[in-house]
Amino acid sequence: MGVVITYGEAPTEHELAGRRAVARALAALRGYEFGGSYQPNLRNNGHLYYVPAATLEAGEARALGIDGENDLFGGVVPHCFVATKTIAHPLRDRRAHAPEGWLDAFPEQVREVVLPGFSAFTRDDAARAAKTLLAYGPVRIKPGYGIGGKGQIVVETAGDLDAALRELDVKALACHGVVVERNLEDVTTYSVGQVTVGDLRASYCGTQKTTCDNRGETAYGGSDLLVVRGGYEDLLALDLAPTMRVAIAQAQRFDAAAAAYPGLIASRRNYDVLRGRDRDGDWYCGVLEQSWRIGGASGPEVAALAAFRADPRLRAVHARSIEAYGEGAMPPPHAMVHFHGVDSVAGPLAKYTLVEPYAHAQ
Repeated sequence: MGVVITYGEAPTEHELAGRRAVARALAALRGYEFGGSYQPNLRNNGHLYYVPAATLEAGEARALGIDGENDLFGGVVPHCFVATKTIAHPLRDRRAHAPEGWLDAFPEQVREVVLPGFSAFTRDDAARAAKTLLAYGPVRIKPGYGIGGKGQIVVETAGDLDAALRELDVKALACHGVVVERNLEDVTTYSVGQVTVGDLRASYCGTQKTTCDNRGETAYGGSDLLVVRGGYEDLLALDLAPTMRVAIAQAQRFDAAAAAYPGLIASRRNYDVLRGRDRDGDWYCGVLEQSWRIGGASGPEVAALAAFRADPRLRAVHARSIEAYGEGAMPPPHAMVHFHGVDSVAGPLAKYTLVEPYAHAQ
């Protein structure tokens, strides 16, 4: 017997509620109890299965007794930057600062499956990288650990760049870095991933949508996923659009390359893949970032696993997460509700998951 627990802080009530809802569903899947938030004395109650708020560093994971993917829903990395967007891109040149553990070989391995860009860990390096890319059009500057597009800035001129770089926190920059990429328009964001919980494995592909939050700002609005029992080969056996197949292939290549980082553990592997066009109308498609932690698609991921557990004959399902803002946001009667109320930070909000039959699954 074991206990599923959440670990780490949640900045808002709706994020905490969402994580607890996923943790309860994972407890049911594993036949474990749900123990709430982590307390050291819980380690006396049998096997602990963690649902961390963030990807863990190796030392912290060892201290918690996490040895492999059977111990958590999420991931473990050898250095903090490995959990961020920065691993996807090379440094500007040999003069650029590299954090301890940086592997020049990784961005070279994934160069053909990511967008044009650089990573940087100092303001000076970020400035040199951005000036190189500005010759080809607007540039997007993204904090390495940013979530849901928060904190990103698009710059079009050297003057815009100076102002944007002054906003970067030097301490966070040194630890997590920043990504400087060519800005794209008319974009579609694909979600590709795989989750393993005990003897169950599921792979999926789909798209993300954005919405307006209660301040009128762009926010994550949910993910619409096709989830299949098994590995990527099972997913690719289904009838998929060509652009989706490209996104899956790029995510697979990125995922395989990540094995170069020693000690990497991940039971939840999610990859955002962006397709869009640049200023000149040229189309690009590439992996934006990896997520080896609980995320916006985790409600559908775990709900799909539960459906597969309940029906051994079930091959695939259509699973969606929805985040809707405003007083009128109302989950439908058959939804799995993670949060419905007024968050002290986000305001009125409904977060829920829907699982529906996939018409071509037979």
